Amino acid sequence: MGQYDEDIIEKFRLSGRILRETREEMRSFIRENMPILQVCEKAEALIREKGGKPAFPCNVSINEVAAHYTSPPNDASTIPEKALVKVDIGVHVDGYVTDTAFTACFNPDYKNMVETAENALKIAIETIRAEISTGKIGAAVENAIKNRGFKPISNLTGHSVGRYLIHAGTSIPNVSQITITKIKAGEVYAIEPFVTLPDAIGIVEDEPQKTIFRLVKPKAAKSAAAKQLAKFIENNFRTLPFTERWLKDVVPSAQHHEAFRELLTTRALMGYPVFVEATKKPVAQAEHTVLVEETGCTVLT
Repeated sequence: MGQYDEDIIEKFRLSGRILRETREEMRSFIRENMPILQVCEKAEALIREKGGKPAFPCNVSINEVAAHYTSPPNDASTIPEKALVKVDIGVHVDGYVTDTAFTACFNPDYKNMVETAENALKIAIETIRAEISTGKIGAAVENAIKNRGFKPISNLTGHSVGRYLIHAGTSIPNVSQITITKIKAGEVYAIEPFVTLPDAIGIVEDEPQKTIFRLVKPKAAKSAAAKQLAKFIENNFRTLPFTERWLKDVVPSAQHHEAFRELLTTRALMGYPVFVEATKKPVAQAEHTVLVEETGCTVLT
């Protein structure tokens, strides 16, 4: 079945188990007024303690922020009261990535929206199987969300995952689409419905802020400090996203800012923009990673 042998599937399973345990511990850890940095560092520490490595920085995306916010170094921001907080985490074992997310709801008004995201994820998991078109999964997700009176975010998708790859080529939409792309047996996919209010526009836009980065051209660095930083990133994260927090003490602190800025200006690094719902309406998310089989799937996370 599919592209992975049993040893590799075992690594995906271990990655998924570490992630599942971490997610459940984070559900009971997160609180209103807690520093966001504390949430990120706790999730990343749990992953390492359990024998995995973070596949990307822990995302803590609040209210209308849908994705891609992690604490930058010395982040002083806290989780507001009555917030809707998406916690999105990933693990890799020997490069094999799994990805999961939950929404912590501190506002009873949005409880139904969170349950709608979880229900849409459940229906997508029941729908996915080998040779189904990705558009049919999108239709099932969209119907599940709209039937409960909410709206999907149409320009965010699930994705296949691979070795040192979060997005390995195939997208799984959260809305109905006409497409010839089919799901393959033996592949691993992250399914992640995003849900917003019915009066929202239901799309996300890029904010200028970037807190998550990825190495794209290691050879672009010129100065010794920037080269040292690029080498560390390449050796430790390869093609996976990282945060500036993880680069502490790689070069002397007096040189760090200039070296990091050089990597950005020479485009050795790319940054991921923070995604915000265009009409500033709150967003809920639920996510699992699955291994696809002929007649269904196994949830890894």
